[in-house]
Amino acid sequence: MEVWNNIWTAISTPNEGLTSILAFPLFFIENTLIMYFFIHILNVNTNKKQKILYIILSSLVSMITINLIPPPFNSFINYIILVIIINKLFKLTILRSIFAIVIPTMIYALICTLVLNPFVKIANIEYAVGQYIPLYRLSYLLVCYIISTLLILIIKHKNIYIKVFEGLDKKSKTIFIINLVLGILVLGVQLIITIYYTNTLPIIISFLSFVSLLAFFIVSIYSLTRVNKLYLTTKQLQNAEEYNKTLQILHDNIRGFKHDYDNTVAAIGGYIKTNDMEGLKQYYSQLEEDCVKVNRMYMLNPNIINNPGIYSLLTIKYSEAEELNIKMNISVLWDLSKINMKIYEFTKIFGILVDNAIDAAKESEEKIINITFKDDEKNNMQYLKIENSYAEKDIDIDAIFEKGKTSKENHTGLGLWEIRKILKSNNNLNLHTTKDDKYFTQQFEIYN
Repeated sequence: MEVWNNIWTAISTPNEGLTSILAFPLFFIENTLIMYFFIHILNVNTNKKQKILYIILSSLVSMITINLIPPPFNSFINYIILVIIINKLFKLTILRSIFAIVIPTMIYALICTLVLNPFVKIANIEYAVGQYIPLYRLSYLLVCYIISTLLILIIKHKNIYIKVFEGLDKKSKTIFIINLVLGILVLGVQLIITIYYTNTLPIIISFLSFVSLLAFFIVSIYSLTRVNKLYLTTKQLQNAEEYNKTLQILHDNIRGFKHDYDNTVAAIGGYIKTNDMEGLKQYYSQLEEDCVKVNRMYMLNPNIINNPGIYSLLTIKYSEAEELNIKMNISVLWDLSKINMKIYEFTKIFGILVDNAIDAAKESEEKIINITFKDDEKNNMQYLKIENSYAEKDIDIDAIFEKGKTSKENHTGLGLWEIRKILKSNNNLNLHTTKDDKYFTQQFEIYN
């Protein structure tokens, strides 16, 4: 009986030592909740190994920073390290990694704020005293954990996630970040007020404060989502304009082909009647070139090239090649909406490689560029392959990557050097450069 009395006394009276010991397993619980919040809210694809690693690393970081670094610096350092862990472990952008910490932390803080006032009223204790009483602290956190878990299940079941980060332009990012910073300041002030005046504030005031904060964040995110949709719609209209240009060229080619149809049939009939098979073969090979040209134009289809940035860039480069009488053959065997790297860096590399291919092909006799996008599941990679005919057969494929190295007039020679910088900053990228008597080839590989 005495043992139970001692246990009850230890957990029902202020006990800072026991409270500190109990905080260690709580780190694992809270970091697990935060992880599941951002996984579902940001729609992050993860596996079991990533989840376990994140829970262990984030909990260890929280323990070390809180116990070894004085407040408030411990919180800032803790969040910075967690952002880095998310960025490296889940392969998210820095912006999404920041939101992965900030948004779940804000949601969890709002829940705790809502629960705190009624809890201290019901328990009839002051917050400053209750946070060092293990029984009350565990009871309070248990309520917060249950509400958080229920909210996570609702988000998961209803498939609710924020799309505002998809295709976000620079201006919208700035607005969103400013809005988020202001929201954090407001929440911070609210938490301070709640902590210091929780015993004197009526429950209805705490509830209204929580509802107003929640409404503020919902309306802000909704407004930014609408702005982002408007931006994406504008981009889609721009892509539609590019596609219309492609359709117009294709339409003109088909009209020309149809206009010459009768003449074409008559010419073929003439060769057949005179049994001139050599002449027919020659005529057919020239006719086939027109058919191939129409087929090449068909590949410039946004349903096939389903990445707006790549589609827009490719149509521009195709038009440039057409003006220089360069035959550009395009093959797409890859869902370009799913690229395992930053789209900005991919389009930058693609643009440089295509520009170089056009510059080399226009000087050659054949004037050919072959572009292949392929998802190679067997080798667990995606790759972009660009082949071009070229005149300068003695080119040094090792020297071309040096800064300022170029054989072209009025060029800086920085393109391939920029690509080399991007390759060095990513551990899943590779570029193979080869040449033979016919083609100069660049194969850019992205490993999953």
